Amino acid sequence: MKVNIENYTDDGEDQKIEVQIDPWDTWSMDYTLAYIVLPMLRQLKETKHSAPSVDDEDVPEDLRSTSAPPKENEWDTDEFHFDRWDWALDEMIYAFDCKANKDEVYMRFDIKTERDAMEKEQKRISNGFRLFGKYYENLWD
Repeated sequence: MKVNIENYTDDGEDQKIEVQIDPWDTWSMDYTLAYIVLPMLRQLKETKHSAPSVDDEDVPEDLRSTSAPPKENEWDTDEFHFDRWDWALDEMIYAFDCKANKDEVYMRFDIKTERDAMEKEQKRISNGFRLFGKYYENLWD
């Protein structure tokens, strides 16, 4: 199936997008999407110009707004505002990288002896996908 989309860029130019979906792309759609999303997340992290608000519960304690020095004004962003977004993006990138390179991830573990480490790894990956869903509408530059 081929889909043609016309989108308008900020400079008024037409952005033509052609998407080709083959039957095998949906057999393991999660892997197919990982190959598309991963480079986009990496590029967004490198070229971003701003950061959305990231909830304190989604980041480690040392990046929470409650750990930041007091703000001068109520409307200011705290010292860790941009660090929280970088951390969330890094976790999303990690999750999609693991999905795209699943064989490499699981080869790191001895299934018989490292079950706890594998479970911890899977929790981190699942959290990265959770963050992707939660902040999906903030994935723009």
